[in-house]
Amino acid sequence: MNEQSEHPSPEPAAPAVAVATAGRRPGAATATATATAVRGVVRDLFDLKSDPLPKMSRPRWLAWLPHVVVVYLAVFFRFITVEQLADHYHVSGSALQVPPILIGLAIVVALRRPMAGFWISLGSSAYIAWVIHDHIGQGQSWPWMPAGIFAFAPVLLLVALRVPPRVTIGAVSVAIVYTGLAEGLFKPDHSGTSAPGATLLFAFAGLLGYALRSTRLARTKLVEQETLTEAERAQRTLLEERSRIARELHDVVAHHMSVISIQAQVAPYLVENPSEELKENLAGIRANALEALTELRRVLGVLRSEHPDDPAGPHHPQPTLGELDGLVDNVRAAGLDVTTEIAGIRRPLTPGVELTAYRIVQEALSNCLRHAPGSRVEVGIAYGPRELHLCVANSAPTRPAPPSPGAGHGLLGMRERAGMLGGELAAGPRPGGGYEVSAILPMDPATPNAAGPSTSETKKEA
Repeated sequence: MNEQSEHPSPEPAAPAVAVATAGRRPGAATATATATAVRGVVRDLFDLKSDPLPKMSRPRWLAWLPHVVVVYLAVFFRFITVEQLADHYHVSGSALQVPPILIGLAIVVALRRPMAGFWISLGSSAYIAWVIHDHIGQGQSWPWMPAGIFAFAPVLLLVALRVPPRVTIGAVSVAIVYTGLAEGLFKPDHSGTSAPGATLLFAFAGLLGYALRSTRLARTKLVEQETLTEAERAQRTLLEERSRIARELHDVVAHHMSVISIQAQVAPYLVENPSEELKENLAGIRANALEALTELRRVLGVLRSEHPDDPAGPHHPQPTLGELDGLVDNVRAAGLDVTTEIAGIRRPLTPGVELTAYRIVQEALSNCLRHAPGSRVEVGIAYGPRELHLCVANSAPTRPAPPSPGAGHGLLGMRERAGMLGGELAAGPRPGGGYEVSAILPMDPATPNAAGPSTSETKKEA
């Protein structure tokens, strides 16, 4: 059903024609170009390739609908043709059975090979016109029987739906020319004419198929463009999140490199009678720290503003897990029932881990606000021996979520942050309804916290 072949688009070889006709009279050049164009049209008319049928997979039965309709039309017109040949034109024998079968077969073939169906239908109709020529009664239609006209129109419609417009024009023209020649050269004197009605119906079928094909191609183009736009939006979101991470890394790492440089500069004055070797080593440490700081600012400093040419914005302290309560309070104020649970021994973490953990929880809570209004949210943070475990889970929403731009791009940023630290992040629906985001971030377990609470505390507010 879904052929993947493309109809070729042969075009006249303009350079070759120009070279071949150089020096000839204008009339000869025009004749050569016309002959080339005619050969191209003839080649198209006998080319059996066509566009694939459009896919219709939802619901599944729609995929079979064109086949069912075509088979129904084939059987219907086969019986109608037999009835008209027998009752109106008094045809019998093989001439009564074979052409109607071919008429119906042509409609079925046209669904898959439109031009093959076209030639089968046109040839069968011409044979029927020859058979009934001597059986025409007073005022009966010729060269097309009424059933033949309406059986040929679906074939032309399928042709126009599946081949380029120039081939459709050629096919309709062939049908009209055949009708005119048969009418003008072989029409019985006492018969009626079906040429005007057939011409109008064939032209209408071709125009309708062309319009439907153009609409389908435009929709396909629009879907492709929307898909490309969505991919570009996802890529842009990912790049923006990476830029944000880079800016935050710049703030964190630059601070530590500056501290190292200053400490290396001050250290010789804190030691009584420092040796020259110690001074040289400390000077080397300071020089390397300054060089690393310079390179870091050169590579990442430009990302601290939205545009490279803008001056860097003022420095803002980066958030940590110590500010989690304020974040949760804001979400509660927006209408969510949030429960926080912190387990294990609290300890100071590296700035990168603190910042990453805060941003992951922040983005997960934002997703709950956008996509799960009225749900209950559980935020869990567990300090392990070597890893920090995060979990933000929400129940099923109690009311429909309002339309929200974006297509899960926030998950890209969370995965980027977790992956940057060598951690893992998983997100997906919960078995009982709702959604869950969990992350595991490696951390330095060397320093237990002496100041923070070593508890498993639960805070809940309706």
